[in-house]
Amino acid sequence: MISAPVHLAGERLLLDPSGVLFWPSRQLLVVSDLHLEKGSHFARHGRFVPPYDTRETLSRLAPLMRRYTPERVVFLGDSFHDAEGAARMQPADRAALMHLLGNRLVTWVLGNHDPVAPDGLPGEAVEEFREGPFVFRHVGMAGKEAGFEFSGHFHPKASLPTRCGPVTRPCFLADARRVMLPAFGAYTGGLEITAQPIAALFPRGGRAFLLGRDRLYSAAVGPMKHLAAVTGRPAESLQPS
Repeated sequence: MISAPVHLAGERLLLDPSGVLFWPSRQLLVVSDLHLEKGSHFARHGRFVPPYDTRETLSRLAPLMRRYTPERVVFLGDSFHDAEGAARMQPADRAALMHLLGNRLVTWVLGNHDPVAPDGLPGEAVEEFREGPFVFRHVGMAGKEAGFEFSGHFHPKASLPTRCGPVTRPCFLADARRVMLPAFGAYTGGLEITAQPIAALFPRGGRAFLLGRDRLYSAAVGPMKHLAAVTGRPAESLQPS
């Protein structure tokens, strides 16, 4: 996979086509919105879906842990789909997660789906986490008082025109002060970056990085405009990042 480098607050960051962010100088990996145990949550409420979302999500996370070997992992909230999700994990899935966390420093930023620390798992649970010039929070804040931030929550996605019609993919969205991460979980949808809750955080636009099979595709996003209208070019002509 080919990561896309971006610079924020004088720091070099890597956006991975899988949807995670890596901060090399701090050996820190950022992952957002895993929504583990979403399938079992649905089952408890009479909506039966294949119960393999946790296993699939962890299997996607494992090679990234091997690739980046982070010293710290920051989960940006909604790591579990509800407050009891960690307690419902199958033993094999819990063992797999414990293996991935290993001896690393782990920070669980609390989200709206998981407002309490995950039961029986290592690491600290916080409303916000600060490291160097950055603040890590679940829901982004508007205005300069937000600082230089990483956030998730909205599951951003964007569309690009192609010769065969529009293609919609999860994406990173970045400007000079913030990076919003896509949802990493197997059972997660997305919200178009033109939707008001996202657009309000990027009043001057920014740059979207759409997730591809092994690379990212980037395009400038104007204020309150649809990505396709801004680029005006088919995806095949965009410069992979």
